Amino acid sequence: MEVPKSSLLMIIFVVASCFLHVKAWHGQTYCGGNATPRCQLRYIDCPEECPTEMFPNSQNKICWVDCFKPLCEAVCRAVKPNCESYGSICLDPRFIGGDGIVFYFHGKSNEHFSIVSDPDFQINARFTGHRPAGRTRDFTWIQALGFLFNSHKFSLETIKVATWDSNLDHLKFTIDGQDLIIPQETLSTWYSSDKDIKIERLTEKNSVIVTIKDKAEIMVNVVPVTKEDDRIHNYKLPVDDCFAHFEVQFKFINLSPKVDGILGRTYRPDFKNPAKPGVVMPVVGGEDSFRTSSLLSHVCKTCLFSEDPAVASGSVKPKSTYALLDCSRGASSGYGLVCRK
Repeated sequence: MEVPKSSLLMIIFVVASCFLHVKAWHGQTYCGGNATPRCQLRYIDCPEECPTEMFPNSQNKICWVDCFKPLCEAVCRAVKPNCESYGSICLDPRFIGGDGIVFYFHGKSNEHFSIVSDPDFQINARFTGHRPAGRTRDFTWIQALGFLFNSHKFSLETIKVATWDSNLDHLKFTIDGQDLIIPQETLSTWYSSDKDIKIERLTEKNSVIVTIKDKAEIMVNVVPVTKEDDRIHNYKLPVDDCFAHFEVQFKFINLSPKVDGILGRTYRPDFKNPAKPGVVMPVVGGEDSFRTSSLLSHVCKTCLFSEDPAVASGSVKPKSTYALLDCSRGASSGYGLVCRK
């Protein structure tokens, strides 16, 4: 039976309309009713370079908009830390400081160390690892992060597993001693009651960004030690643990000039990094200076954090952002830091 031309044109119109609708949906992101007035209940166009908020582009970036800022503009945002840039901690642990210098800090397995300490906030890390027979030190990775800010104590941990499964979420959250469940959905977001802490899933599983109001933005990704890693570095991993650990990248805001911690001190204007230049694997010591008794303890020899609100408020200073620098624009890109290859 021959289809009437009018019916055929209608079918083509409907199909074309559906196509255009899908295309428009994939090129926009949405802000809900609790956004700032300018963003409220709005679809915002995504950049051409990253047209969706669900599927990363070739640079592993997605479309993202901060619905709580007045600009209300979508940008391309990475879904994983950049382990070759400032403020990153990856591998066994390899740091890149605010001064751009690469160094290693091994610590010890099942011990805790101050990563950043300022009068009004602190971040600690728990190291995991093991020591094969015949070695004089542990192989270590960062297994957990602990955050102290205002009256909050928040932790982010990896779950121990023998075999890595990328289809499972290996993250565990706690806030002020209580377990915290964040739905496994891309861009699923949780706020503390006073909006001082924000946790957002960058992917459904194993990648989040933690924002501490006016202090820091921390991008976290969970990865295992792979069999190839084991072969190359001769870790001699046990069969019951693949040592799931963090890749982390920090963006700091409003640090004090006296900030301390393994990573934090590299952002001090007067800091001279003890890592030896020209060494393939420059190791920095000082475990005793940064060791804390637990993941959420603020006490160590160099720790500055105070639980006294009066002391913390006295540390407020003009805002300065220590961002993820773009070294493609010159030696320092305007941050007073030297970009090194």
